[in-house]
Amino acid sequence: MPVDGYLRYVALGDSQTEGVGDGDDVSGLRGWADRLAERLAMDNPDLRYANLAVRGRQAGQIRAEQLAPAIALRPDLATVVAGMNDVLRPRFDADEVVGHLDAMFAALTAQGARVATCTFPDLARITPLARPIAPRLLALNAGIWEAARRHGVAVADATRYPVVNDPRLWSSDRLHANSLGHARIAAAVAHALGLPGDDEWTRPLPGAPAASRLRAAEAELRWAGSFLGPWLVRRVRGRSSGDGRSAKRPTPLPVGTAAGKPF
Repeated sequence: MPVDGYLRYVALGDSQTEGVGDGDDVSGLRGWADRLAERLAMDNPDLRYANLAVRGRQAGQIRAEQLAPAIALRPDLATVVAGMNDVLRPRFDADEVVGHLDAMFAALTAQGARVATCTFPDLARITPLARPIAPRLLALNAGIWEAARRHGVAVADATRYPVVNDPRLWSSDRLHANSLGHARIAAAVAHALGLPGDDEWTRPLPGAPAASRLRAAEAELRWAGSFLGPWLVRRVRGRSSGDGRSAKRPTPLPVGTAAGKPF
């Protein structure tokens, strides 16, 4: 880390980095990247922060749409989190997705930026209906680690700690972290970057009573009707949740400046 702290942080990614699940589109989204920026600003109040993430974007789209603007902003810190939207598509090529990530890691580190990324949790542990995509996530996470090692990228590993699978860290759609989950992601990335702090984010939440099989089955049906069904309809129609959307914070601004009302 620079002697006086990071001066310019740029976040690239999709809905998770945009902050979906932490706030809403009326009052504003916060999210783990905003929370990380707040943490960084504690060390350097002069930090400027931009968030280029747009929900629904796949890795290739993030590379095509966000990499050049990110490089133009000349960050000394960048986060790149992508791939989950690719995993959820009918056609998935882990090598192709990792290739896009590798290219972004290479371009940003070549400019001198410190880069951090995240692996992805096993969604089957959060919703049993996601079991068919478990092998895809394993392949993607392996590729992320390989690309990260090649370019010296810091990795916040979502697979090491069982707490990441606790449903109380996830919003009702089970694809996006809730506010508590976003706070833990921010702490995990800060830890991966070597920022001072404890390991509280790795610890399990206090115990909760297990749901009966009947209630668990009812919850699965509600989730399928409320979220899985509409998601499948969008896929069939070739639509994305990010259609017509742009980055909430395309210009580096001081932390605390409410470009997209997150602070």
